[in-house]
Amino acid sequence: MTRRKKRFKKRDFSKGVYLLPNLATSLNLFCGFFSVVSSLDGHFVQASVAIIVAGVFDNLDGRIARATRSTSRFGVEYDSLADLVSFGMAPALLAFLWALRPFGRLGWLAAFLFVACGALRLARFNTQVGQTDGSRFTGLPIPAAAGMAATLVLFHGRLGHPMPVHPLAVLVLLYALSYLMVSSIPYHSFKKKVEHRSFNSLVLTLLVLIFIAAEPDVALFMVAVTYMVSGPVRFLYERLKHSKEDEPEAMPLAKPEENSGPAGSSG
Repeated sequence: MTRRKKRFKKRDFSKGVYLLPNLATSLNLFCGFFSVVSSLDGHFVQASVAIIVAGVFDNLDGRIARATRSTSRFGVEYDSLADLVSFGMAPALLAFLWALRPFGRLGWLAAFLFVACGALRLARFNTQVGQTDGSRFTGLPIPAAAGMAATLVLFHGRLGHPMPVHPLAVLVLLYALSYLMVSSIPYHSFKKKVEHRSFNSLVLTLLVLIFIAAEPDVALFMVAVTYMVSGPVRFLYERLKHSKEDEPEAMPLAKPEENSGPAGSSG
């Protein structure tokens, strides 16, 4: 094989490598758009499943890019735009059409706030790329916030009708998710590769996967809730721990000296 043919083959392979993560991002975007269409048609369970599948493709595109060493600025920006549709617009519209319509202005404002905070969360994440060790997220990741809204709909479908989840709870949840996304509360990141996992963590992961396979509607909702509350719980625990460490130790009280007699007396 000549040198020229080798160069062309290498270039074609490079194009294929860069195509793979962007293809996964495009599938993420497709799922988000499909979720929007499903919500408009009133197929809320279908819309929720599409958001969860979008989350799978969102996780894949980053892993493929890192594995093939094909990360690029274009890929980062394209991924953020796809995420805003799949995890910002799609769950906000789903929540509004599913439960928030009766609240009128408060309802669509909550949906808009979710989208706006999701956009801010993505912008902040992009500016922090390479500045952190990757073990933690600052604020609730937008896919996790979207997953919380989507799995709630699936969990409701599992419980059946009439609607056991009060619309007011959905309204409060959407405002809470919006705040958590733009907060400085740290959340654990599963992106960082761990060289050695403990046996207990592997067993726990296996049990979670079995639970998801057996009862996907319930299990996914429980996983989403657990991750959502893990940030504030860990944040409060660390604050209390640091406050106890910073407290000064109590000084021992000095013993009063015994006087031999009244002051000024002579022997």
